[in-house]
This record gives sequence, structure tokens and C-alpha cells, in this order.
Amino acid sequence: MARLFPILTSLLLAASPLAVRAQEPSAATQQADDEHAGMDHGAMDHSRMTMPGMDHSAHGMPASTVSDEPGNAPPPPVPTDFPAQRFFDPDRMAASRKAMVKEMAFSTFALQVDQLEFRTGKDGDGFGWEGQAWYGGDIDRIVLDSEGEGTLGERAERIELAAYWRHALDPWFNLQVGVRQDFRPDPQRTYALIGIEGLAPYWFEVEGQLLVSDKGDVHARGKAGYTQRITQSLVIEPEAEVDFAFQDVPALNVAAGFERLELGARLRYERNRSLAPYIGVNWERRLWRNGGSRTLFRRAGVRRFCGIRRARDVLIAVPEKPRVQICRGD
Repeated sequence: MARLFPILTSLLLAASPLAVRAQEPSAATQQADDEHAGMDHGAMDHSRMTMPGMDHSAHGMPASTVSDEPGNAPPPPVPTDFPAQRFFDPDRMAASRKAMVKEMAFSTFALQVDQLEFRTGKDGDGFGWEGQAWYGGDIDRIVLDSEGEGTLGERAERIELAAYWRHALDPWFNLQVGVRQDFRPDPQRTYALIGIEGLAPYWFEVEGQLLVSDKGDVHARGKAGYTQRITQSLVIEPEAEVDFAFQDVPALNVAAGFERLELGARLRYERNRSLAPYIGVNWERRLWRNGGSRTLFRRAGVRRFCGIRRARDVLIAVPEKPRVQICRGD
């Protein structure tokens, strides 16, 4: 080992000049690189350069045969077979699918209070409410709807209670058919009700109702609102409501035309959706006649209010009695 170490050392010292010399470019290579760097490639006309024996015309790309126009081919047929029917009796599998769809249906009962508020204005302090309860499923429901308002210390000016069947026409709109009883103002009136409610384009919540009383007078009501979330907890909800009479109703001091027009907005703090407080302001204009007088009376004013709202997503599910059906291959 002592003799091998001097031999390896001498070999390494002898090879190091060769490695350095191999890394250094030769004089000829350096001169060629300098001449190529000094050439002006911009002055060269590459279009005149030709390569004999090469036919570039054969390199042309073939024209595309694919059209960008949309086609009108019919869609593929909807599958009507079920893999399980390869192993089990088709009639038994059809009964199982029917039972499964039926068990997926459910009914709900809900109590929803949109407005329960204290109001203040130049005509004095008052109160108001609007809410509904329903029972049913996604397609059909029985709805009990109530709304009203009044002045503190006096009898309520308006009390309405409606009961109607609500049927889903499509994913966006529902049909309403039922009756409405007005307990105030006096004299009381009973109306046949037909209407439509739903979600219009751009997420506007709309509702329209046509009412025919037991005395033959015809009225209409329209509502529109929009829910805009400012933050995760703050929600502003502007809305408009209009009542229209198609004829004079002296018993109710109602003149033909617009009975009532209301515009307002509510700012709601919805940290807990089951109970959300809100504040708001609205402007209301009324038009009426006194008895058989032909004189029109108008009243308009601004009111401020605060209240609470019960969220719509508080539901109690009432599913049907579960059933179990086992399908065998025997």
C-alpha cells in the first residue's frame, strides 16, 4: 500500500494538464466562432437559398374535412334496460323501483313568519305581521297565509287570512287556488283566490293574485321583492306591493283604481337564520272614498319599523312510514 500511493499521485499530476488543455478551445475553433458572430444575418436573402433534389410542394397540409357548423344528429336513445334484470325477474325489479321512488317522497310542516314588527310614523305607533304555515311536499302544499296591520291601542285596520292549494308548475313558479277571508276592515268579505308566485329572472321574487268577493267585486294584488346579501350576516330586501280595485266598492270606501301602493326596504341581521332581527322603512299611499261620496281621499306617509323574521329553512320533515322490500332471484 505504501508503494501504490506514490504511483497514483504521479498519474494524477500527469493527467491534470491534459484535462485543462482539453477544456480550452483550439485556436481554429475560436477563430471560426468569432467569424460567425461577426456575420450580419439580416442582410442575407434566405428566400434564394435552394436545396437541389427536394420537392417542398409535397409537404403541403391536406385541407380539413371537419365542419365547424353544429350538427343536427338525433341524440342517442335513452336506456330502458336495467342491469339487475339480467339476474332477477323484471316484474319484481319494476315493483322494487316503484317502492323506492315512493319512499323517497316526503311531506313537510313549516311555520314561517316573514314580518313581525313595531312601526312608528307621523300617524302614531303601530304594528304589523305577515306569515304562513304549510303542509305538503315539493309539488303540492296546503298553505295558510295571514297578514295585517294596525295602530297601537286601537282595533286592527286590516286582518287577512287565506287558505289555498299551492301546486308547482315548474321549478320556478307555483299556482295558488283557494279562498281569503278579510276580518277587517268592516264589513267582512270572502274572496275566491287564484294566483301565481315564483322566482322571476334575475332572482326577483314575484307574486300576483286575482280575487273575486262574494259580493261580486274584483280586486288584484301584486308583490315583488329582491334579496341581496351584503355580507354573510347582513341582508337587504327591497320590496313593493300594490292593491288594485276594478270598480268602486262604497261599502269598503274603495275607489276604482289603485287602492294602496307600498314601497319599502328591510335590513336584516341573519347571524342565526331561525330568528333574524331587522330594521326598515317604507312609504305607503292609500286612495279611498267615504261612503257614496265621489270625492277621493289620499293619504301618504313614511314609516319606520323594527321586527324579527323567522327563517324559511326551519322545517319539520314528516316522512312516510318506511317499508323494506327484499328482491330475491328465486
